[in-house]
Amino acid sequence: MTEDTTTRPPVRQWPALDLHGVDFDPVLTRLMDEGPVTRIALPNGEGWAWLVTRHADVRMVANDARFSREAVVGRQVTRLAPHFIPQAGAVGFADPPDHTRLRRAVAAAFTTRGVERLRTRARAMLDELVDGMLRDGPPADLTERLLAPFPIAVICELMGVPAADRQLMHTWTQLILSSAHGADVSERAKNEMSAYFTRLIRSRADGAGEDVTSLLGAAVDAQELTEDEAVGIAVLVQIGGEAVTNNCGNMAYILLTRPDLMARLREEPGLRPRAIDELLRYIPHRSAVGLSRIALEDVEIAGVRIGEGEPVYVSYLAANRDPEVFADPDRIDFERTPNPHVSFGFGPHYCVGGMLAQLESELLVDVLADRFPGLRLAVPAADVPFRKGALIRGPEALPVTWSAVG
Repeated sequence: MTEDTTTRPPVRQWPALDLHGVDFDPVLTRLMDEGPVTRIALPNGEGWAWLVTRHADVRMVANDARFSREAVVGRQVTRLAPHFIPQAGAVGFADPPDHTRLRRAVAAAFTTRGVERLRTRARAMLDELVDGMLRDGPPADLTERLLAPFPIAVICELMGVPAADRQLMHTWTQLILSSAHGADVSERAKNEMSAYFTRLIRSRADGAGEDVTSLLGAAVDAQELTEDEAVGIAVLVQIGGEAVTNNCGNMAYILLTRPDLMARLREEPGLRPRAIDELLRYIPHRSAVGLSRIALEDVEIAGVRIGEGEPVYVSYLAANRDPEVFADPDRIDFERTPNPHVSFGFGPHYCVGGMLAQLESELLVDVLADRFPGLRLAVPAADVPFRKGALIRGPEALPVTWSAVG
């Protein structure tokens, strides 16, 4: 690696903040103000990493083969989670063309046709939950009654996980997505989930179903994937699918604390898809940053030279607030168009479940707006508890009440 003779920006410590509501991370705000390319040190791992925040630069790094996910494996890059250890063969740490091969195995489940096939079943599962909630009457915890069980049910349906095992999946996922329990607990949960999917994929080797584990079983049987690769994909998709719980919770929190926005969605149902897109842009859905990349050669970004072998993070949250792309970015604007947000990522690692997450958001917004007259928080907004030590932000509980009918 060539010695850098230019002046580098200082390394800024980025602590793991437990933020309330949808407050934007003040550390990230300061980093964005310092420049489009800065340096950070997160609570775990070693050393420092570059942080890229401008929309155009974020998309470039995410889509540029000179920045490798695979090269992260075996390195203790500075990171947020204490328990995160990259595993060889994981789809999240593969580069094209290998990454393309891995994703191809489950692509059929996440096409427009595949997701739409799930819509009727998903709506029926949601209606069943809503019916029970309305039958019991207010008050209720929206997270407990809808926002947690619905995404769990949908992703388990898509994966082919039996209904009886949904709670088990939920428990493992919560332990994996939290830094509050320590590295050993999170690693054990990941290993137990991996063992579960190993057994399930083996049992679906005939590939007779359209669910994800059947597709993976067929791919292993056809020697298109190794069993370890298939299990790694299953774990990633399962965890990502349930992470929707927190983002839907953030969406509901905004609508409950901004009754003017909820009123618009009730009065103008046709506005809902665009509104959901804007909420996805606006919501700071994660803490700090996600997965890093390694520069495979020297690359200049915004006048800053990133050296070969140096770790790089992109912030999709920052990119979604870039004033050069989004006018008045800190304001929720349901009329915003175009809206090229990067909430599901960009490039080869664009979230495979993006369309599924949007489907679930659409269905949830519909029932909140249409089936709960006078829906409102049952406690002051400041008293809504938000998850502590979570990699994906969201309300731990969302106490609500509404106008009971009949």
